[in-house]
Amino acid sequence: MDISVDALEKLLAGIDTVVGKESLVERLAQKKILKVKLGVDPTRPDLTFGHMVVFNKLRQFQDLGHEAILLIGDHTATIGDPSGRSAMRPVLTAEEVERNAQTYLEQAFKVIDPERTTLRRNSEWFRKMSFDDMLVIARKMTVARMLERDDFAKRYREEEPISIVEFLYPLMQGYDSVMLGADVELGGTDQFFNLLVGRALQKDYGQPEQIVITMPLLVGLDGKRKMSKSYDNYISFNHSPRDMFGRIMSITDDAMWTYFKLLLEYADGELEALRERHPMEAKKSLAKSLVERFFGGTVAGEELAYFESVFSDREVPEHMSEFPLEAIGAGPVALVDALHHTQFWGSRNEIRRLIEQGAVKINGKIEEDFKFCLQSDRCPYVIQAGKKIFFRII
Repeated sequence: MDISVDALEKLLAGIDTVVGKESLVERLAQKKILKVKLGVDPTRPDLTFGHMVVFNKLRQFQDLGHEAILLIGDHTATIGDPSGRSAMRPVLTAEEVERNAQTYLEQAFKVIDPERTTLRRNSEWFRKMSFDDMLVIARKMTVARMLERDDFAKRYREEEPISIVEFLYPLMQGYDSVMLGADVELGGTDQFFNLLVGRALQKDYGQPEQIVITMPLLVGLDGKRKMSKSYDNYISFNHSPRDMFGRIMSITDDAMWTYFKLLLEYADGELEALRERHPMEAKKSLAKSLVERFFGGTVAGEELAYFESVFSDREVPEHMSEFPLEAIGAGPVALVDALHHTQFWGSRNEIRRLIEQGAVKINGKIEEDFKFCLQSDRCPYVIQAGKKIFFRII
């Protein structure tokens, strides 16, 4: 197991916060194989590039010989993590959680090594617990301490409802660390409070307190909010290579450097060299590298070539509005319907005239058949109408 100074620097690279750094150094010096916990609640079927940030860090611990514990929160998912929420999450059934858990695992193992991953589920202990057992844990936290959380405090001030079950969630996540005997817990910055609860509970149960490492939240395609399916500003592990490439190319130039750092793990020196290149060329390199991680070099090269062929005309803008095809209709969608959905035009007749006049281009080629249909497996489509209207169907 590597415990060099370089290894420590690698483990702490790109992080937002570490609590218990001295303990981490001490445990590494003792050549201890650390139990590194990452918990995920399968509340949705897809993982996004936002999840990739913490999975990258978990893989780094794996590569250095530590035990990576991927905890599937199949029990806590039925409650829903309130972190960063302004309202209660919808309740999921056990069947929905299990379906999501299976897809989570398939996707997670695209980043971390399944052969070196310890897979656990927190239903292993929570489903065996009685109400009295839960009361014992609940006594270890006060309402005042819970209201120190920004999201809870904000909802309380705004008189938004907070369920007692939501108060229990941080305790349950913290108790997971007790049951696993975690040495390290990873999470996003929005998980900081929950991770500290884990430290407090471990101390109360007579265990060494876990080291807490939080990673920055990845900004989404809008360049403003964190990446989330709720905001429809995400890139999914399960997106097609073409859609993944296109979505990466749509991120802002400022966000691009964060993607290099958090997703491809570029060092500061490497980023400085990249900044000397044209932003478009750097972004194409980013998109190609990320697509390659999921689909291989051949596919990534094909998607780069496709993108360059579509955007070879310098009049095509780098940033444009995007419209999901699935939001327009199921199955093949008529070109007229797709254009009408954008609300750039007042009527379908106006759109038909534009198409018949040869004023509409799809991926750089004129399309004069208003009965032409767009298909999901061929997305994204870059559509130009006239000289000034550009948008993308994804």
